Amino acid sequence: MNWYPLVFKPIIKERIWGGTKLRDILHKPIVSHVSGESWELSTVPGDVSVVANGALEGTDLNAVVALNPEAVLGKKVVAQFGNQFPLLFKFLDAREDLSIQVHPNDTLAKERHNSFGKTEMWYVMQADSGAQLIVGFKEDSSVEAYQTALIQHQVVDLLEKHSVQKGDVFFLETGTVHAIGAGTLIAEIQQTSDITYRIYDFDRRDAQGNLRELHTELALDAINYQHTESKKAYTKNKNESNVMVECPYFMTSFIPLTDTVRVHSSYDSFTVLMVMEGDCTLLYGDEKMSITKGATILLPAALGPVQLKGIAELLEITIS
Repeated sequence: MNWYPLVFKPIIKERIWGGTKLRDILHKPIVSHVSGESWELSTVPGDVSVVANGALEGTDLNAVVALNPEAVLGKKVVAQFGNQFPLLFKFLDAREDLSIQVHPNDTLAKERHNSFGKTEMWYVMQADSGAQLIVGFKEDSSVEAYQTALIQHQVVDLLEKHSVQKGDVFFLETGTVHAIGAGTLIAEIQQTSDITYRIYDFDRRDAQGNLRELHTELALDAINYQHTESKKAYTKNKNESNVMVECPYFMTSFIPLTDTVRVHSSYDSFTVLMVMEGDCTLLYGDEKMSITKGATILLPAALGPVQLKGIAELLEITIS
């Protein structure tokens, strides 16, 4: 197989809190006014990404991996995670506040749902004036204090709010209570999991007057009640990979491209590139392809070194 950079068809998710930024800013093929998510790379059952370019066009990501797991994922990734693509990549447009929620760790998710847990990170691509994110507790709390606040509809008072702007980065370990606020456009990298416990939804009702389902009991032993610093500072050295987040599940770096940079020099892991701003040319072997803002590209492990040339800002995600 002559491996090449893979582009996938976005899987668009309509959400009651969604808007039109996925179309207006990222040029995704949406037709509604409540498009909340674009799943860029996914092997979540029922939502498996399909290749949109080249010889493998029309092939889903699971089938691509099955052709040669080590060539696609990398030897180190196969040794750690098996033959399953271990990450899920999304863009999210929050026109309204999302519910407050929490994700279980690997142990709980395996026991209850036969799933990975959901460690994730956010990169703020755009934020309206006054936009906020809720991430974790203001100070150390407890199950008892949390339950009391929940009964009194005051759980928000325990949580830390962050005013945000473009370029802000948050790392959310499993157990971190969180909510994306209205007016934000987010790039999200996470473990392959769709397990979410909704703990509070601001007492909102749907068009039929019903409250959305909460997962109060499931969440109790999934929550980390300690204060944690989730916002991450990072360097922005031009034409370099500046590490933002490194954890057992992924490593994400920021590349401010103004000239050229070489990426994907290891065969141990695949690399994913997400274009946050601008456009550039991706050079591999004797071939090249143009990529622009909103693009998500999978570089199979066997592809070898790739060069980026142009003026752009990218996220580079791999498994270290």
